Amino acid sequence: MTEPPTLTCDFCGARAEEAATLTWSTSVENGRLRRYCDTCSRRHLRSMEGKLDSEFW
Repeated sequence: MTEPPTLTCDFCGARAEEAATLTWSTSVENGRLRRYCDTCSRRHLRSMEGKLDSEFW
C-alpha cells in the first residue's frame, strides 16, 4: 500500500497529506504553482488579494 501524497507550504514549509489541504491556497507565480497552508493564507490574505508575489510578503 502506498502512502498518500504529502504537500508542503511554499512559505513556511508546513507539510500535510493532500486530503488535509482543502483549506490551503494556491497561486501561480512566474509560471510556477505555489501552495500556502491555511495559517499562511490567513496571515498574508491582503497581499494575496493585492496580487503581490510572495517574495514581497
